[in-house]
This record gives sequence, C-alpha cells and structure tokens, in this order.
Amino acid sequence: MTSFLDPFIAFVSAHAWLAYLTLFLAALLEAVPVVGSVVPGSTIILALSALIPGGELKLGWVLLAAALGAVLGDGSAYWIGHRQQREILNTWPLTNYPRVVEESESFFHRFGTWAVFFARFVPPIRAFVPVTAGALGMPPARFYAINIPAILVWAPAHVLPGVLAVSALHEYAGLPHHEHVGKHIWMLAVIGGAIMLSVTVWIYRRRSGGGVAAAKPRG
Repeated sequence: MTSFLDPFIAFVSAHAWLAYLTLFLAALLEAVPVVGSVVPGSTIILALSALIPGGELKLGWVLLAAALGAVLGDGSAYWIGHRQQREILNTWPLTNYPRVVEESESFFHRFGTWAVFFARFVPPIRAFVPVTAGALGMPPARFYAINIPAILVWAPAHVLPGVLAVSALHEYAGLPHHEHVGKHIWMLAVIGGAIMLSVTVWIYRRRSGGGVAAAKPRG
C-alpha cells in the first residue's frame, strides 16, 4: 500500500487541480439520492486532507471545493424534489429504496427544519433528505438558511481532522515530513476505518432487514 501511496502523493503534488476536482465531485455525488449511498465522498475528503500539511494541497482550496460540491449537490437534489413534489419519491430510482425514503421522511418529520442540518452528518440519509425536503414543500429560503451553515460546518469537520492528525504525527511523534509517513498512516487509517464501518453497517442492516441493503422495489 505504501508503494502505491508514494506515487499517488507525487501525482497529486504535480496535478493539484485534479485533486480539487475530485474533492468537488466527491462532495457533489455524495449528495445525489441513491448515488450518495455508495460514493465514499467523506472517505475521499478525509483521506486527501492528509496532503494539506505537506503543501501538496491548500487548505482554502480543499474547503472551497468540498463546500461548493456539497452546495451544488444538495441544492440540485432539493430543486428536483421541489419541482416534482411527492411524485419524485414514487419515481425510479427512489422506488428501489422505499425504506431509506421512509427513513428520510421520518427523519424530516422528527427534526423538522433541522433535519437538513443533521442529515449532513448522517449517511446514507444525507443523500435523501434534500430531495425529501423539496418534495415535502420546504421553502427554498428556509432550506438554504439551514443547508449552507450545515455545509460550512461539515466541510471543516471532514478536512481539519486530517490536517491536525498528520501535523501532530510529524510534530510530536518525530516522523519526517519528506518520507510521508504521517500521510500514509492517516490515509490507511481512514480507508481501513471506512471499510470496517461499511461492513458493520451492512451486517446490521442485513440482520435488521432495513435500509439500502434490504430495500426492494415497490410492487
């Protein structure tokens, strides 16, 4: 894995714009209904944040790319729901995931307007709440008044842990910057943690018979 990460870090250093584009697309696709349930957007953002302390990526541009992708993704999903109302919830491909749609509706009814804020931090509901908010008639001004602040909290929450962790490893653990050891440790930890979390969630949903894993088309 280390032999893969070193060329990857070197490539990002030479083509930073591709990394920013990847961050933008990861944040955008993570907000798309159904697609956002399988795209590991948070994992990509967390992993690439390790490249900020060494200068391969710039903190400001990483935050901007992630935030803009999330705003565009959430906003697009919301407007689709807002234009088609409840009809969108009974349209393919959402009809293939009735239980997740029901969970997002329940989440919205439980927390009201604040569901838009909390959903930013709760996958896979995050990919369904914006379209549900639009479908249930939430006014645009109210949606953006909650959604944009949520994203402004969500983006640093996904970027700064990597920056702080890698900086701490080099500063306090004495790991040399030029060998990228801190970056390797953080990236491998993020990828490993994401795999373990995905497997755990998959097993839980299989056993409970709920969510995306067990969702079946409506008859």
